[in-house]
Parts: sequence; C-alpha cells; structure tokens
Amino acid sequence: MNGARCFAAPHKRHLLLVAGLFVCAWSCKGSASKRGTAETERPFPENPRVAERAYDAKDGLGKGWSDYGWAPRTFGPSQPAKLDLTTSGGWILAHEELQAGYEGLLLRLRAPAAGWEEFLEVRLDSSRPNVYPRIRLKDAAHKPAEGGSHDYFIAMSTLDPQGLPFEQIVLRAVKPLAGKLEIELVALTASGAQVPAGAAAREGRLVLDCLAQGHDINPMIYGVAYNFLKVDDPAPFEMGAAARRWGGNAATRFNPNIGHAWNTANDWYFRNVNYTGRDSFSPDDFFEEDLRHGVRTALTIPTLGWVAKDTRSSSFPASRFPRQQSFAPEDGAAGNGLAPDGKPLPAPPPSQTSVRFLPKDASAWVKRIRERDQNRSGRSVDMYILDNEPTLWGSTHRDVHPSPVSYDELLEKIVDYGSAVREADPDAVIAAPAEWGWTGLLYSEVDMKAGGRDKPDRMAHGNLPLAAWLLSKIHEHEQKTGKRLLDVFDVHFYPAGNGIGMGASGSTDAGTSARRIRAVRALWDPKYRDESWIGEPVQLIPQLKAWIDKYDPGVGISIGEYNFGAENHVSGGLALAEALGRFGSLGITSAFYWTYPPPGSPAYWAFRAYRNYDGKGARFGDVSVQAQSFDAGASLFASRDRGGKRFTAVLLNFEPQPLNARIDVSTCRALSITRVFSYTGTGPGLEEAKASHEEISRVLPLQVAGSSITVLELQAK
Repeated sequence: MNGARCFAAPHKRHLLLVAGLFVCAWSCKGSASKRGTAETERPFPENPRVAERAYDAKDGLGKGWSDYGWAPRTFGPSQPAKLDLTTSGGWILAHEELQAGYEGLLLRLRAPAAGWEEFLEVRLDSSRPNVYPRIRLKDAAHKPAEGGSHDYFIAMSTLDPQGLPFEQIVLRAVKPLAGKLEIELVALTASGAQVPAGAAAREGRLVLDCLAQGHDINPMIYGVAYNFLKVDDPAPFEMGAAARRWGGNAATRFNPNIGHAWNTANDWYFRNVNYTGRDSFSPDDFFEEDLRHGVRTALTIPTLGWVAKDTRSSSFPASRFPRQQSFAPEDGAAGNGLAPDGKPLPAPPPSQTSVRFLPKDASAWVKRIRERDQNRSGRSVDMYILDNEPTLWGSTHRDVHPSPVSYDELLEKIVDYGSAVREADPDAVIAAPAEWGWTGLLYSEVDMKAGGRDKPDRMAHGNLPLAAWLLSKIHEHEQKTGKRLLDVFDVHFYPAGNGIGMGASGSTDAGTSARRIRAVRALWDPKYRDESWIGEPVQLIPQLKAWIDKYDPGVGISIGEYNFGAENHVSGGLALAEALGRFGSLGITSAFYWTYPPPGSPAYWAFRAYRNYDGKGARFGDVSVQAQSFDAGASLFASRDRGGKRFTAVLLNFEPQPLNARIDVSTCRALSITRVFSYTGTGPGLEEAKASHEEISRVLPLQVAGSSITVLELQAK
C-alpha cells in the first residue's frame, strides 16, 4: 500500500468487443496503491454445510447427478471413486442447470503421492458459452481429514466470479499423475448462516416519526451505470432505475467527435476499441433511450486532455515491444506495457493512440448536445461529471499521462473544463472530481506515489485533505468570478474488506455476508470502524458534508460508483437495499450503482423494493420520513407522497433469525396497512402478502422472515 490508506474498489468487469467476440476481462482498475494485492482464497470454512452432494463414497452419485469424463475410473456406493490419471484425463460430474448462490466447492481426496496438488485442476462448466476460471488445487484452502484423506475448499467467488449458472464440476489432471486418485466427496456447500426451523423470533423496536421535518428524495440516487455491451438491455428500466451514468475508466478517453472510439487503458492492454461494435452508436442514442424511458442522464466529460484517435491503435504493440509481461489474448497484438520483470515500459508519445481534447472541445460537445435538445422533448443531460478517478491517471492512463496528478493539476482541470461546460450550458449541474475512494479524498497521486508517511503535495497545500482543499479553492474561484463552478462533489465507494467482492463475485459464508452488510455503515455511521485495513471510522457522507459546510456551502454529494459484491446472494441484496435507504434518508444528490444488478438477483429485487415493488410502477415516496431501528440487525426507511397521506416503508432484517418488529407510529395520524410485499433472497421476487387493513394508532406489529426485505404501504386517515 506504500503507506497510503484507501477505500479500495475490488476488480471491476471490463467488457470488450474484439473481432466480433465478447471478451470479459476482470482486472484491477488502478495501481497497487489503490487496489492492494489480489484477493486470495479465504481460509477453510468452519463446519461447511453440504447443500448439493454430487458424489460421496457412501451413497455414490447424488440425486440428479450424472457421471461423465475421459479418465478410466471406478466408483459406486460404499467405496471411493478411483481415477486413473496416468495419461492425464479427468472426471465430470453433471447436473441440470444449477444457479449461483452456493458458498463453495468441497472435495475430500486421497492422494497417491506427495505434491499431487500441482497436477490437478478444478473448474465449473456449462453448455452455454460461459467461461469459468481454472483453479489449481494447490491454491485451494486445505486441511487434513480422517484416515489420511485431505479436504479442499474453493469459494464460488473464485470458481464462478460472475455468478453464472453452471451444469458441471470438472476435475482434470493437467499432467500425468502416477497412481490412482481416490475421491470420497464432491459437494457444493450452502452459503449464509442458518436458523433451525421453528426458531423463536427476536423482538425489535422501531420508530416512524411523522412529525419530524422531512426532505425531498432526489430520484437520481436510484441510478445505475451503463453497460456498453448491452445497448438495448431493458433491465435497468424494468427495475426502475431513475438515472444512468455514462462513465468508467474508458470514458476518460472517449472521443465524442468519432462517437464510438474509446481506450481501455491499463484495464485491458491500453487499446483503442469500439465497445459496442456499432459504428452508428453515439451518446445521442444513449440520451434518446433515457428520454424515452423518463430516465435522467449523467454524462462524463473527458478532462485528461487526450482521447482515442481511432478504434485500432494500442500504446504498447507487440510489433514495437515484442518482450512484455503479457499480450491481449484475443489477438496478441497489444501488450500490457510491462517488461517481463514487471517494470513499466517507457510511455510512448500520446499521439500514438490519441488526439488532443481541450476545454474548447468539451464546450463544443456540450453546445452540440444543447442544440440537439431544441428538437427533443426534454433535457438530454441532467449532470455533467468531470472525468473519472483522476488521482489514478498516472497508472490507469500512464501511456498518455505518465506523471502523477497533483493538487494543482486537478484543480486546474476542474476550473478549465468546468468553466467550459458552464459557458456552453449555463443551467448545467456539474459534478467533480469523481474520485476513486477514501485515499483519493485525502491525498493526491503525487502523495501516493511518494509512499510512506511523507505526503509532500498535501504538506505543500496547508496539510489539508485533497477534497477539502479543492472545495476551498473552487469556492474562492466562484467568489472571484461570480460563476458557480461546482454543484456536486462526486466520489466512488467500494468496501475494502477481504471477500466482499464486486458484482456477482464475493464470498457468501455467514461471516463475510454479515460483514458485507455492516460495510454499508462506512457510508454514514461515525461509530463504525471499517473492517478492512483502513481500521478506522470512515463516515463518508457526514465527512463530505462537514467539508462542504466549511469550505463550499451548498454543494451536493454524489456516490458516482458503488458496489457490494455477491449480487446473486441475499447479503448483496440487503447491502444494496440498506445503501439505497441511506442515500434517501441522508439527502444526497445522486448515486450510481456499478453497473446494474442481473435480472432476478437479490440485488435486482433490492432496487425493485424502492422503485417498482409491485411490478406496476409502485415506488418509494418523494419525501423522506424520519425512521429509526433500535435493533442492530434491522433498518427501517420511510417516505411519504407530497400529499402526506400515503406512506411507504422498507424494513430490512439482516439476521437469519425472524424478527417480531414493533413499529412505534404514535406520532402519525391513524394508519392502516394497504399492502405488504416481502423478499427473502429466493423465489420469484417481492411477493405480496395479505394485509390486515386494520387501523393502527400507536404500535404496528409485524413479523418478518430472516434475511428479508419487506415493503409496507400505509395509508393515513
């Protein structure tokens, strides 16, 4: 970490269109100072619970499992399976499609010789064109078992990082193995904590305060990011997303004058590409789609100074740099810019891949957008974001920006490009600096490159955190010029704890699942000490509000990217539902999930709880109502419509134990429950339950299932 503290984002998925084929690349978005080391396989879980038994030595093949493979083998009840791998080969256990949601794969094996883990590979497979990682057994968590056998555990976040359905478990010898391998158990383990059937519910007190001053909820907190490979995907609109963000690392070098040229930077071999594969696609198509669906748009404006000149060039081509650490697997023509020993190669001239994009070019683009708006029924862009994660440019985009970003450079970029946008669109909402995380708010890239405790750039700027200094200087500029430069302070948020994951990846054992949900508290809770290497309270939104109040009053807050991993597990859904509730209760301006949850996943239903819980457009209200939970394992969020008679509440039970909730509504006029919807991480989604419609004047009693999301519709008299 070079002595720097950060609020790190794990690996993000970057999707490229290469030679007509979709390639999914999981790679670090930034430098080691941002991300840290790669996540390693977690320790062997305590008392793993078998959820799906593919094979065991006692009963043979599990129910619904079939035996395939190409290695000579014998197996059956009351004896271990024996595989002859002297000529390589392997064994496949197949079942009709299995969904994501397991904790991991558990194997019990007896080795014919020491060191055999080097020779055996494990993976999942499917009849679909999916790609799953290949894991050597030597990298799995391991512990000895009885009778000289060995137990191995591989988390599903490692085997299936995208949370794809699968049909096969494959064991393969990558080299010939002397002797026969004996297999006693192949099983998928259950994720999350379990409560015995019939366990007593705990009691929980919650309060709904109808007299407290409320505030408007900005619908842009229900935003998502755009997936450029799914140009016509209806999922964001079906789940009720209220805004979409055009952004990400590649947006830094998107060329609006070409319309489909991007650069993948160090995420994927510094290549110029056409992400969508459609030469006709442009931001205007994106704007039109949002306008048709009544969705607001946030647009990233490049400010680095260079954008892609075409869709073919690369910064470190194999033809000029034949000795590199790795090359793009789709064609081998572009390298990663690292010598075989891992040292960075000298940056080429930026003109090799890029052309200049100056403030006047940004102004011209915005003017074109506003001119086209004259022929549209609505405003194309509701928020302009000044670039993306600038204090990582010296690593992410080092091919055109090899020097680290300083306090002064970042301010200059915001002033120059922000002024250009304001001149072209006086009514614009402008957001910056789109910082990548906690360390990016405290220090510049110059400081992070310096390492250790010495922060030369920060010390040269009054020892102020970078965010505070930027706000103060932007405010000074506004006072001098009389022009508002910044409307929203934008920062990205990704929990840094081990195993949290990203998108569909992430461990789902009971401990990690609970920690994933607790990690949301880093957004708001001053008493929560972050459970990663940060090891101290982050309280991100209150801290940003304090800096804003002191240095540039009136600026809003945007969480421009965030994600909690495990989208296909109920813990990922609960974490997202908690974050959405906090965004509304804390009154921030906007938030954009990266990118958007898979349809039907728990994270998808978390969005639906606020934006379309009945499938017919019913949603959380426009005005936040103060609510509080006195149960640490539950949260309550409430809202009302502008008429003040219809209330909507979302009750989250984070514990696997059921909850007898007693909601104090004594400050409200007499209420009645009109509808109730609940989701427990399984089943078809938010299901409507029978509502009593009885009038309630003091306490609303409600029993909810463990690990659940409940939506209440309430009507005031």
